[in-house]
Amino acid sequence: MRNKKLLPWPWMLTFFTLLLAPVDSTDQPPFSCDPSDPSTSSYIFCKATLPIIQRARDLVCRLTLDEKISQLVSSAPPIPRLGIPGYEWWSEALHGVANVGRGIRFNGNIKAATSFPQVILTAASFDAYQWYRIGLAIGKEARGIYNAGQAEGMTFWAPNINIFRDPRWGRGQETPGEDPLVTGKYAVSYVRGVQGDAFEGGKLQGHLQASACCKHFTAYDLDNWKGVNRFVFDARVTMQDLADTYQPPFQSCIQKARASGIMCAYNRVNGVPSCADYNLLSNIARRQWDFHGYIASDCDAVSIIHDDQGYAKSPEDAVVDVLKAGMDVNCGSYLQKHARSAVDQNKLPESEIDRALHNLFSVRMRLGLFNGNPSAQPFGNIGPDQVCSQEHQILALEAARNGIVLLKNSAKLLPLSKSKTMSLAVIGPNANSGQTLLGNYAGPPCKFVTPLQALQGYVKDTVYHPGCDTVQCSSAAIDKAVDIAKSADFVVLIMGLDQTQEREELDRVDLVLPGMQQNLITSVAKAAKEPIVLVLICGGPVDVSFAKHDIKIGSILWAGYPGEAGGIALAEIIFGDHNPGGRLPMTWYPQEFVKVPMTDMRMRPEPSSDYPGRTHRFYTGDSVFEFGHGLSYSKYTYEFKSVSKSTLYLNQSLATYKIDKSDSVRYLSVSELGTEFCEKQKFPVFIGVENHGDMAGKHPVLVFARQAKHGNGRPRKQLVGFKSVILSPGERAEIEVELSPCEHLSRANEDGLMVMEEGTHFLATGGDEHPISIIV
Repeated sequence: MRNKKLLPWPWMLTFFTLLLAPVDSTDQPPFSCDPSDPSTSSYIFCKATLPIIQRARDLVCRLTLDEKISQLVSSAPPIPRLGIPGYEWWSEALHGVANVGRGIRFNGNIKAATSFPQVILTAASFDAYQWYRIGLAIGKEARGIYNAGQAEGMTFWAPNINIFRDPRWGRGQETPGEDPLVTGKYAVSYVRGVQGDAFEGGKLQGHLQASACCKHFTAYDLDNWKGVNRFVFDARVTMQDLADTYQPPFQSCIQKARASGIMCAYNRVNGVPSCADYNLLSNIARRQWDFHGYIASDCDAVSIIHDDQGYAKSPEDAVVDVLKAGMDVNCGSYLQKHARSAVDQNKLPESEIDRALHNLFSVRMRLGLFNGNPSAQPFGNIGPDQVCSQEHQILALEAARNGIVLLKNSAKLLPLSKSKTMSLAVIGPNANSGQTLLGNYAGPPCKFVTPLQALQGYVKDTVYHPGCDTVQCSSAAIDKAVDIAKSADFVVLIMGLDQTQEREELDRVDLVLPGMQQNLITSVAKAAKEPIVLVLICGGPVDVSFAKHDIKIGSILWAGYPGEAGGIALAEIIFGDHNPGGRLPMTWYPQEFVKVPMTDMRMRPEPSSDYPGRTHRFYTGDSVFEFGHGLSYSKYTYEFKSVSKSTLYLNQSLATYKIDKSDSVRYLSVSELGTEFCEKQKFPVFIGVENHGDMAGKHPVLVFARQAKHGNGRPRKQLVGFKSVILSPGERAEIEVELSPCEHLSRANEDGLMVMEEGTHFLATGGDEHPISIIV
């Protein structure tokens, strides 16, 4: 990254007029079916008016076996005799178009793309429409880069919708958190945005702005922990946990978002590699959920089936296993190397290759890459000016503002007064690192401002010291930091983690701050004139119980990895130009949780073995901060205004009720009730919200449900809806959340069957509850 000069306050007013201004490129993107080439006019696959299924079949039929095999890998070579250029399937756009994969280049007129907050912080806004807007912006920038000739593909391997099951997971930062409802809604919003679909409803059978790919299917949430790595890990998962935790986000991604791609994971699930699991890829995804896109392997996930897991006896067997399971494209070169010998050995029928290629070329056709020059196609008018546009950078700032979570604010220390803060000490290893703000899977940002630079815009007399040598903080200049703190009116400590502590291939073994960070924080807090402000920049949760209970630490802010505009958002919140409203999308566990093996995939507690369970739905231990926790500079109250149904009668004519032998609770399965019945049972819930504070604020309202009867694998509570509302001081509003009893008031039994049980359920938001009775 280029060094940034420290700028005074006025730069904040003109930040969005000083953008990287991309210049129009003369490069053209690669495409097939050039109308100026008469040889292509006879090809059925070039006739854009015909159904894609017919065009893809025609193209595949024209290929030789060697040409077919060449297309089964992520870096697909050109087929010159048919005028088909090469194609790169691997591009990344987790929270902005990135150059992590091979498909995107920032080596032309376009040097950067908007870097939105890392997903875990974006999720903290609990604002599905904002998630959609981010996806739409990413899709536009992706298409703009492609149209400028700086991309080899338009298939982006995002979002990551695995459940943030364990707080030590290095990739938890990439996910929307621990809740399957939130994760599913995030998947729908992001995918629809990237692919250019309408936010609500819409059909995705036509053109794609860009292609999104939900990953990693399934039950993938361990990278490298105490010698256990993701390549050999066998996730032992109950049918119950698969049904109500691990699979629902992928079902939403396929059925509601109509994603054009999914990626199978490295790990095995109950002994079977995900990419070789016919039941998972073909039976569940394609048949049960009606998936019509392509399935990619994670990179080299095919090779490990033989080389690391020993599941396949030979390379050819691994190729056969994944293609017969329903996988289509291999990230890597394994299929290219071994598919021909698998065919020659009569292990692999050519029809399996044809099936995969049909899926692959269908997606490329939906992207408009076989319709002649893309500039004349839908989305062809998206130019370089859409990349790093002012609109997108303002959205990046908005997302950071709305995601940052105020965890503690004793005696209303925050916001600091702009007029009374004459001097400020800014201390910490994350205070002046722009790269740390971005998190992983980030491309070069349009522009970023560090927290230190942003705070200097508010207080001219700002003294800075990193405090630690690095985030690892093996060495700390505590005496120097204490001296600086003593002389300042207020102190802001900016601590936490970075990608040396948590990332892909690196899980944590502890939940406390690294090295001497805690010692530095407590020493500075003790010496400061006033209680200090502690800012935590990190993806995963940390045990800061010491800070939570220290009266000299007045406020704690969690900023995730807030993206290119995160420094500005932090400063605005600290000095009251924005009222924080973010809420935690994951539980913050105490350090003692590390005694639980990360390899234990069970969600539900087991009291007999002191296993506490996981996530807010099942965890029975003490939390540092709970899921959904988040303070504001305003106080909000809620009440249920109208719930149209207080009793639900399940139609017993559809099935004879069963008896759950464990606690004699009568239930019916959701599948027996049927789709039509479940649709008719949906009803709106209206909730009144009031802002009792002196500041306007954007506030997410979370609605939970719980059953009166506990135990037997039932969640302690589960999130059933959420919606953000913007309220002025003293303003009241009413929000509507749709309740789907078959989805929100059901649970998974031990066989993985979703059932609705007789008894009382309670809807809860804030301190208000509303009972709903279910009668079988």
